[in-house]
Amino acid sequence: MNLAAPFQYSFMIEALLVSALVGTVCAILSCYLILKGWALMGDAVSHAVLPGVVGAYVLGIPLAVGAFIAGLTCAISTGWIKANSRIKEDTVMGIVFTGMFALGLVMFTQIKTDAHLNHILFGNILGIERDDLWATVIVSIATLLILLPLRKDLLLYCFDPAHARSLGLNTNRLHYLLLSVLAATIVASLQAVGILLVVAMLVTPGCTARLLTDRFDHMLIVAVVVTVLASCTGVYISFFINGATGACIVIAQALLFSLALVFAPKHGLIANKRSLR
Repeated sequence: MNLAAPFQYSFMIEALLVSALVGTVCAILSCYLILKGWALMGDAVSHAVLPGVVGAYVLGIPLAVGAFIAGLTCAISTGWIKANSRIKEDTVMGIVFTGMFALGLVMFTQIKTDAHLNHILFGNILGIERDDLWATVIVSIATLLILLPLRKDLLLYCFDPAHARSLGLNTNRLHYLLLSVLAATIVASLQAVGILLVVAMLVTPGCTARLLTDRFDHMLIVAVVVTVLASCTGVYISFFINGATGACIVIAQALLFSLALVFAPKHGLIANKRSLR
Protein backbone atom coordinates (compact mmCIF):
# COMPACT_ATOMS: atom_id res chain seq x y z
CA MET A 1 0.00 0.00 0.00
CA ASN A 2 1.41 3.35 -1.08
CA LEU A 3 0.87 5.67 1.90
CA ALA A 4 1.70 8.71 -0.21
CA ALA A 5 -0.92 7.89 -2.86
CA PRO A 6 -3.54 10.42 -1.63
CA PHE A 7 -1.12 13.29 -2.13
CA GLN A 8 -0.82 12.48 -5.83
CA TYR A 9 -4.37 13.67 -6.51
CA SER A 10 -5.40 17.33 -6.56
CA PHE A 11 -8.88 16.58 -5.22
CA MET A 12 -7.31 15.01 -2.12
CA ILE A 13 -5.06 18.01 -1.53
CA GLU A 14 -8.09 20.31 -1.85
CA ALA A 15 -10.10 18.10 0.52
CA LEU A 16 -7.32 18.16 3.12
CA LEU A 17 -7.00 21.95 2.95
CA VAL A 18 -10.75 22.60 3.03
CA SER A 19 -11.34 20.16 5.89
CA ALA A 20 -8.55 21.80 7.89
CA LEU A 21 -9.99 25.29 7.26
CA VAL A 22 -13.55 24.27 8.08
CA GLY A 23 -12.32 22.35 11.10
CA THR A 24 -10.53 25.45 12.40
CA VAL A 25 -13.68 27.56 12.18
CA CYS A 26 -15.82 24.87 13.82
CA ALA A 27 -13.26 24.35 16.59
CA ILE A 28 -13.14 28.02 17.56
CA LEU A 29 -16.92 28.37 17.52
CA SER A 30 -17.26 25.08 19.41
CA CYS A 31 -15.47 26.54 22.42
CA TYR A 32 -17.99 29.38 22.66
CA LEU A 33 -20.95 27.05 22.18
CA ILE A 34 -19.73 24.77 24.98
CA LEU A 35 -19.15 27.74 27.29
CA LYS A 36 -22.58 29.20 26.45
CA GLY A 37 -24.36 25.85 26.71
CA TRP A 38 -25.54 26.03 23.10
CA ALA A 39 -24.61 22.54 21.93
CA LEU A 40 -28.25 21.87 21.01
CA MET A 41 -28.40 25.16 19.10
CA GLY A 42 -25.77 23.85 16.68
CA ASP A 43 -27.83 20.71 16.19
CA ALA A 44 -30.99 22.73 15.63
CA VAL A 45 -29.52 25.13 13.09
CA SER A 46 -27.68 22.37 11.18
CA HIS A 47 -30.92 20.44 10.61
CA ALA A 48 -32.93 23.55 9.83
CA VAL A 49 -30.84 24.54 6.79
CA LEU A 50 -32.32 21.78 4.60
CA PRO A 51 -35.44 23.70 3.44
CA GLY A 52 -33.18 26.65 2.64
CA VAL A 53 -30.94 24.46 0.49
CA VAL A 54 -33.87 23.07 -1.47
CA GLY A 55 -35.50 26.47 -1.79
CA ALA A 56 -32.27 28.01 -3.05
CA TYR A 57 -32.00 25.29 -5.71
CA VAL A 58 -35.54 26.00 -6.91
CA LEU A 59 -34.92 29.76 -7.06
CA GLY A 60 -31.59 29.31 -8.81
CA ILE A 61 -29.54 31.10 -6.15
CA PRO A 62 -26.43 29.77 -4.40
CA LEU A 63 -27.25 26.96 -2.00
CA ALA A 64 -25.12 28.61 0.68
CA VAL A 65 -27.39 31.67 0.64
CA GLY A 66 -30.52 29.60 1.19
CA ALA A 67 -28.84 27.54 3.90
CA PHE A 68 -27.67 30.65 5.74
CA ILE A 69 -31.11 32.28 5.63
CA ALA A 70 -32.84 29.11 6.85
CA GLY A 71 -30.29 28.57 9.63
CA LEU A 72 -30.53 32.15 10.83
CA THR A 73 -34.34 31.98 10.70
CA CYS A 74 -34.25 28.90 12.92
CA ALA A 75 -31.94 30.54 15.45
CA ILE A 76 -33.89 33.81 15.62
CA SER A 77 -37.23 31.98 15.79
CA THR A 78 -35.98 29.91 18.70
CA GLY A 79 -34.95 33.02 20.61
CA TRP A 80 -38.23 34.82 19.87
CA ILE A 81 -40.43 31.92 20.95
CA LYS A 82 -38.42 31.47 24.15
CA ALA A 83 -38.71 35.18 24.95
CA ASN A 84 -42.45 35.31 24.30
CA SER A 85 -43.64 32.04 25.84
CA ARG A 86 -43.18 29.93 28.95
CA ILE A 87 -41.49 27.13 26.98
CA LYS A 88 -37.84 26.41 27.76
CA GLU A 89 -35.15 26.95 25.15
CA ASP A 90 -34.19 23.29 24.66
CA THR A 91 -37.84 22.38 24.03
CA VAL A 92 -38.24 25.22 21.54
CA MET A 93 -35.12 24.06 19.70
CA GLY A 94 -36.52 20.55 19.38
CA ILE A 95 -39.80 21.84 17.94
CA VAL A 96 -38.29 24.36 15.52
CA PHE A 97 -35.45 22.29 14.09
CA THR A 98 -37.48 19.10 13.65
CA GLY A 99 -40.25 21.09 12.00
CA MET A 100 -37.91 22.81 9.57
CA PHE A 101 -35.99 19.61 8.85
CA ALA A 102 -39.25 17.78 8.12
CA LEU A 103 -40.30 20.64 5.85
CA GLY A 104 -37.01 20.32 3.99
CA LEU A 105 -37.50 16.58 3.50
CA VAL A 106 -41.02 17.14 2.13
CA MET A 107 -39.75 19.84 -0.24
CA PHE A 108 -36.94 17.60 -1.42
CA THR A 109 -39.22 14.66 -2.17
CA GLN A 110 -41.77 16.84 -3.96
CA ILE A 111 -39.35 18.83 -6.09
CA LYS A 112 -37.30 17.00 -8.69
CA THR A 113 -33.69 18.11 -8.53
CA ASP A 114 -30.35 16.92 -9.81
CA ALA A 115 -28.89 17.25 -6.33
CA HIS A 116 -28.35 14.04 -4.42
CA LEU A 117 -29.78 13.92 -0.91
CA ASN A 118 -26.78 12.02 0.43
CA HIS A 119 -24.45 14.85 -0.55
CA ILE A 120 -26.58 17.33 1.38
CA LEU A 121 -27.00 15.11 4.41
CA PHE A 122 -23.50 13.61 4.67
CA GLY A 123 -21.26 15.97 2.69
CA ASN A 124 -19.15 15.37 -0.40
CA ILE A 125 -15.83 17.04 0.18
CA LEU A 126 -13.97 14.79 -2.27
CA GLY A 127 -16.34 15.74 -5.09
CA ILE A 128 -16.79 19.40 -4.20
CA GLU A 129 -17.32 21.67 -7.21
CA ARG A 130 -15.13 24.69 -7.78
CA ASP A 131 -17.85 27.26 -7.00
CA ASP A 132 -18.80 25.45 -3.79
CA LEU A 133 -15.13 25.18 -2.86
CA TRP A 134 -14.59 28.92 -3.10
CA ALA A 135 -17.85 29.63 -1.29
CA THR A 136 -16.72 27.41 1.57
CA VAL A 137 -13.32 29.09 1.74
CA ILE A 138 -14.79 32.62 1.65
CA VAL A 139 -17.39 31.90 4.33
CA SER A 140 -14.80 30.21 6.55
CA ILE A 141 -12.32 33.09 6.29
CA ALA A 142 -15.07 35.68 6.85
CA THR A 143 -16.21 33.81 9.95
CA LEU A 144 -12.67 33.72 11.35
CA LEU A 145 -12.27 37.47 10.70
CA ILE A 146 -15.39 38.08 12.78
CA LEU A 147 -14.65 35.66 15.62
CA LEU A 148 -11.00 36.42 16.32
CA PRO A 149 -11.18 40.22 16.84
CA LEU A 150 -14.26 39.83 19.08
CA ARG A 151 -13.10 36.76 20.97
CA LYS A 152 -12.79 38.54 24.33
CA ASP A 153 -16.20 40.23 24.07
CA LEU A 154 -17.82 36.95 23.04
CA LEU A 155 -16.05 35.14 25.89
CA LEU A 156 -17.42 37.59 28.45
CA TYR A 157 -20.90 37.41 26.95
CA CYS A 158 -20.92 33.61 27.00
CA PHE A 159 -19.48 33.37 30.51
CA ASP A 160 -21.42 36.15 32.23
CA PRO A 161 -23.94 38.18 30.15
CA ALA A 162 -24.94 40.33 33.13
CA HIS A 163 -21.34 41.40 33.75
CA ALA A 164 -20.91 42.06 30.02
CA ARG A 165 -23.93 44.40 30.10
CA SER A 166 -22.57 46.20 33.15
CA LEU A 167 -19.37 46.92 31.23
CA GLY A 168 -21.34 48.51 28.42
CA LEU A 169 -21.24 45.68 25.92
CA ASN A 170 -24.26 45.33 23.65
CA THR A 171 -25.23 41.78 24.57
CA ASN A 172 -28.14 41.69 22.11
CA ARG A 173 -25.76 42.50 19.27
CA LEU A 174 -23.32 39.83 20.48
CA HIS A 175 -26.17 37.32 20.82
CA TYR A 176 -27.33 37.69 17.24
CA LEU A 177 -23.77 38.00 15.96
CA LEU A 178 -22.97 34.62 17.51
CA LEU A 179 -26.12 33.13 15.98
CA SER A 180 -25.18 34.57 12.57
CA VAL A 181 -21.66 33.18 12.84
CA LEU A 182 -23.10 29.80 13.84
CA ALA A 183 -25.32 29.76 10.75
CA ALA A 184 -22.42 30.79 8.51
CA THR A 185 -20.15 28.11 10.00
CA ILE A 186 -22.73 25.43 9.37
CA VAL A 187 -23.04 26.61 5.76
CA ALA A 188 -19.27 26.37 5.38
CA SER A 189 -19.28 22.86 6.85
CA LEU A 190 -22.04 21.41 4.66
CA GLN A 191 -19.69 20.30 1.90
CA ALA A 192 -17.29 18.72 4.39
CA VAL A 193 -19.53 16.66 6.64
CA GLY A 194 -23.13 17.43 5.67
CA ILE A 195 -26.15 18.45 7.69
CA LEU A 196 -26.36 15.38 9.90
CA LEU A 197 -22.73 15.30 11.04
CA VAL A 198 -21.93 19.00 11.34
CA VAL A 199 -23.15 19.05 14.94
CA ALA A 200 -20.22 16.79 15.86
CA MET A 201 -17.81 19.33 14.36
CA LEU A 202 -19.44 22.03 16.51
CA VAL A 203 -19.46 20.12 19.80
CA THR A 204 -16.64 17.57 19.98
CA PRO A 205 -13.62 19.92 19.58
CA GLY A 206 -14.72 22.17 22.44
CA CYS A 207 -15.47 19.19 24.69
CA THR A 208 -12.08 17.64 23.96
CA ALA A 209 -10.24 20.88 24.64
CA ARG A 210 -12.24 21.44 27.83
CA LEU A 211 -10.88 18.17 29.20
CA LEU A 212 -7.30 19.15 28.43
CA THR A 213 -7.11 22.73 29.69
CA ASP A 214 -8.78 25.21 32.05
CA ARG A 215 -7.73 28.39 30.24
CA PHE A 216 -9.94 29.61 27.40
CA ASP A 217 -7.09 30.88 25.19
CA HIS A 218 -5.42 27.48 25.47
CA MET A 219 -8.77 25.84 24.88
CA LEU A 220 -9.07 27.60 21.51
CA ILE A 221 -5.61 26.44 20.45
CA VAL A 222 -6.13 22.85 21.61
CA ALA A 223 -9.52 22.65 19.90
CA VAL A 224 -8.05 23.86 16.60
CA VAL A 225 -5.08 21.46 16.74
CA VAL A 226 -7.29 18.49 17.62
CA THR A 227 -9.83 19.29 14.91
CA VAL A 228 -7.30 19.88 12.14
CA LEU A 229 -5.60 16.60 13.07
CA ALA A 230 -8.91 14.72 13.08
CA SER A 231 -10.09 16.34 9.84
CA CYS A 232 -6.92 15.55 7.90
CA THR A 233 -6.75 12.04 9.38
CA GLY A 234 -10.38 11.38 8.45
CA VAL A 235 -9.87 12.54 4.86
CA TYR A 236 -6.65 10.52 4.57
CA ILE A 237 -8.14 7.29 5.92
CA SER A 238 -11.32 7.61 3.83
CA PHE A 239 -9.16 7.42 0.69
CA PHE A 240 -7.90 3.95 1.57
CA ILE A 241 -11.09 2.43 2.96
CA ASN A 242 -13.37 4.10 0.39
CA GLY A 243 -15.55 5.31 3.26
CA ALA A 244 -17.71 8.40 3.74
CA THR A 245 -15.23 11.22 4.32
CA GLY A 246 -17.45 13.22 6.67
CA ALA A 247 -18.13 10.17 8.80
CA CYS A 248 -14.40 9.35 8.97
CA ILE A 249 -13.67 12.89 10.17
CA VAL A 250 -16.29 12.65 12.91
CA ILE A 251 -15.05 9.20 13.98
CA ALA A 252 -11.49 10.56 14.25
CA GLN A 253 -12.76 13.40 16.42
CA ALA A 254 -14.69 10.96 18.62
CA LEU A 255 -11.58 8.82 19.08
CA LEU A 256 -9.49 11.82 20.12
CA PHE A 257 -12.23 12.84 22.56
CA SER A 258 -12.22 9.32 24.01
CA LEU A 259 -8.46 9.48 24.50
CA ALA A 260 -8.78 12.86 26.23
CA LEU A 261 -11.61 11.56 28.39
CA VAL A 262 -9.45 8.72 29.66
CA PHE A 263 -5.94 10.17 29.69
CA ALA A 264 -6.35 13.95 30.23
CA PRO A 265 -3.75 14.80 32.89
CA LYS A 266 -6.11 16.76 35.15
CA HIS A 267 -9.69 15.95 34.18
CA GLY A 268 -9.39 12.47 32.65
CA LEU A 269 -10.91 9.36 34.15
CA ILE A 270 -7.54 8.00 35.26
CA ALA A 271 -6.57 11.31 36.87
CA ASN A 272 -9.92 11.48 38.66
CA LYS A 273 -9.49 7.98 40.08
CA ARG A 274 -6.01 8.89 41.36
CA SER A 275 -7.33 12.02 43.04
CA LEU A 276 -9.97 10.00 44.88
CA ARG A 277 -7.41 7.69 46.43
